[in-house]
Amino acid sequence: MLCGGLAETSLAQEAKTAKQLFGSVKLPNAASPSPLGFYAKGCMSGAVALPTDGPTWQAMRLSRNRRWGNPAMIELLEQFSRDAAQIGWGTGILVGDISQPRGGPMPSGHASHQIGLDADVWFTPKPAQAMSMQQREDLPFTSMLDKSKFLTVDNRRWTSTHARLVMQAASYPQVQRVFVNPAIKKKLCETWTGDRSLLGKVRPVYGHDEHFHIRMNCPPGAAGCERQAATPSTDDCNSKALAWWFTKEPWAPPKPADPNKKPVKPRQVMLSDLPKACSAVLAGKSRSEEDATYGGPAMAYSSQSAAPAAVGELNAIAADPTDVPADVPVPRERPLR
Repeated sequence: MLCGGLAETSLAQEAKTAKQLFGSVKLPNAASPSPLGFYAKGCMSGAVALPTDGPTWQAMRLSRNRRWGNPAMIELLEQFSRDAAQIGWGTGILVGDISQPRGGPMPSGHASHQIGLDADVWFTPKPAQAMSMQQREDLPFTSMLDKSKFLTVDNRRWTSTHARLVMQAASYPQVQRVFVNPAIKKKLCETWTGDRSLLGKVRPVYGHDEHFHIRMNCPPGAAGCERQAATPSTDDCNSKALAWWFTKEPWAPPKPADPNKKPVKPRQVMLSDLPKACSAVLAGKSRSEEDATYGGPAMAYSSQSAAPAAVGELNAIAADPTDVPADVPVPRERPLR
């Protein structure tokens, strides 16, 4: 039986949803890196942060405090950013959400991104001049779709370099999936002349016309990480699964509710629904932001075009990561139902 402060903490946790608990934590726990659970139902121990600025990347929407990930993800993003610059993607990549400091469900924006092995990359290259903190909040997304047509890529915006960027992300053996809009998957099926087997990793999903989503495999030895089913070993371009996206079914409005039935309130995900280890992750001692950013595999670089944002500067943007301004644009994941 718990007593004193521990009992009060336990009761307070039970009264809050998992997204409230994890969304209110500002820093990672000081423990060994470990993804716990599934991409859409878990948490993360021992996270490190992608530095806000690097020679070939910039982190975006800093007020959301979602630049935290498993060290393997941060290392991959740094490598990908260098490769992106080499294939002509501006001076590198703009990185959107990775995970919260201790992973877990987010107050808004994603169902996944919970164990530090998911990351969003914008369909906008990093500019040569480093952006200010406010510019990173305000820069609009650029959709790759022609909104005047049904599920059609806009050829005025989409280029062969966009295609190379997505396929470069899919080329890494540690990458499990790359999520894109169904129209982008179709466009790649029609035009890609490189290794077609890699197209099986590129999976169609709602939204993802303004950014794409990289998902890594569970790292070797990560016993608490729940693996996802393998992707097809073929390009998967002639499958029924891809064809389904171009029917009316995925986009049909929801059926009207039965007026004679009492509305069912959606059940919120609670801490008890996540792996048991997530309670200890939440309760763990915090690691400082500076140490979690520059003391791990993500190091400071002297070749940056601008100095990385200081911790105090980030805190000035959002003293509370759950208190994000309502007008901060976020990527569209799927239609609101």
